[in-house]
Amino acid sequence: MSLQGKRIVVGLGGGIAAFKAVQLVRELMRRGAEVRVVMTEAATRFVGPITFAGLTGKPAVTDLWAEDYAGEVHVELGEWGDAVVIAPATMNLIARATSGQANDALLATLACARGDVFFVPSMHQRMWLHPATQSNVRVLTERGAVVLGPVNGPLANGEVGEGRMLEPDDIADAVESHLAHSDDLAGTRVLITAGPTHEALDPVRFLGNRSTGRMGYAIAAQALRRGAEVTIVSGPVQLPVPTGAEVVPVRSARQMHEAVMSRFDRFDVVIMAAAVADYRPVQRVAQKIKKGGSMKLELVRNPDILADVGAKRVQQPSVLVGFALETENLEQAARGKLEQKGADLIVANEASVGLGGDSNCATLVDATSASPLPEMSKRALADQILDRVRTLLKNPSRKPRHEAKRGAPN
Repeated sequence: MSLQGKRIVVGLGGGIAAFKAVQLVRELMRRGAEVRVVMTEAATRFVGPITFAGLTGKPAVTDLWAEDYAGEVHVELGEWGDAVVIAPATMNLIARATSGQANDALLATLACARGDVFFVPSMHQRMWLHPATQSNVRVLTERGAVVLGPVNGPLANGEVGEGRMLEPDDIADAVESHLAHSDDLAGTRVLITAGPTHEALDPVRFLGNRSTGRMGYAIAAQALRRGAEVTIVSGPVQLPVPTGAEVVPVRSARQMHEAVMSRFDRFDVVIMAAAVADYRPVQRVAQKIKKGGSMKLELVRNPDILADVGAKRVQQPSVLVGFALETENLEQAARGKLEQKGADLIVANEASVGLGGDSNCATLVDATSASPLPEMSKRALADQILDRVRTLLKNPSRKPRHEAKRGAPN
């Protein structure tokens, strides 16, 4: 892979790790990127702007009134860059970016950025674990930013903990990998199910689960970034819609089944990431159930959406992906589901890690392999899944699994 021809803005916050940005700029340029540097005033106390002028051949921007740019420097840089990489991203800088401030050259450039945005946190572990920082990071990722790190290691005051900035080579690797995926799914039509389903007991109560929909929405966001046309059939969630996606809102499993079955054959890829309720009440009570003694519920099975798509597809979708939420025997359960449902890929994830959280731990299982992955953000896992989907799409000899079964001897 290479960054040849890529234009990257490197932004520095005021932290002790700012010295690593010198190495980062050199590494990005060594890989072929053209680099511009923007610094907060605090960052200039840790490393001098002249250093970056010498490296890049362009003066580092430290204020909004830079005389070296004829127009509005933040607009020009925001339009120029294929990516903006903030390293180090301090607690204060992350908070200001989250609130939408644009009162210095770096934040104003971020506000005008047309390309991908990366935050590389660096701070004391207590600052990183502070609820405000964790909340701000969630907001930034939901808006489409990529957060790289931090990692566990020696901190500036001699303590060891989570808050150390990634090393420059690791940052460059992540940025290069991310940018290499741009538009690799251009023209591909992707249908994604996401979120929980709610099965009504009465007008105010329902059977549901702890799914937030973040996994499905992360896949949608990354598929859009990679050029795909995306439709989300979404259960009840509290998430912003990824820009460019079409959303079909549903509530119950039967509504989701109807929405998917009426659409799936128009798509190249179907990814079933929703946590669909397996059962629903036999009868929905018309009035609110009053408080009383014990209550018995009679339940009936909901339709199996993944199995129905797997059984009925002819040519489309070309790739069918299912999820298996398990508490044990991940690979074994995924392998069984792969065969039974007629899917091409199963994402087996641990309920203790993935359900309702910001990260996930999964094993990707297809007809020939099982690939355990370390715990990672849901956005990072989304790219791993889409990488595998891209490989399946490019295999001209692969046929839908149900077609292969039809030709087998009785």
